[in-house]
Amino acid sequence: MKESILQFIAKPKNIFLIDAVGALLTFTLLFLVLRTFNSYFDLSKTILEYLSLLALLFSIYSLTCFFLAKNNWKLYLKIICTANILYCILTFGILLYHYNSISVFGIVYFLGEIVVIACLVFLEIKTIKNKVQ
Repeated sequence: MKESILQFIAKPKNIFLIDAVGALLTFTLLFLVLRTFNSYFDLSKTILEYLSLLALLFSIYSLTCFFLAKNNWKLYLKIICTANILYCILTFGILLYHYNSISVFGIVYFLGEIVVIACLVFLEIKTIKNKVQ
């Protein structure tokens, strides 16, 4: 596990690709699955749409960075890292605000999403600190 993490840190562009794919998966889950089966999650479709659009924007940004970021990749990685942290805070705030109305499935899904994104943020921070520009 540690060796595979070190391989990713060795190629920071891979972090952008992982981030892009993860954000695209989040978009798909929120926009298509959770909205379709909203009765199991009990969260407003509008909230799910806004969160999914944010995830889509993050995916586009990270994919663009994967292909275009050459020399100044640290700045772009710091931006998406900060965006991911803010997304986690926003998601946790939504969970707290809607705690009485959201289902257990919704709570589990969003807490799981926060944990996965937090792991990615940890990897992004480690990559920023370990690589020389």
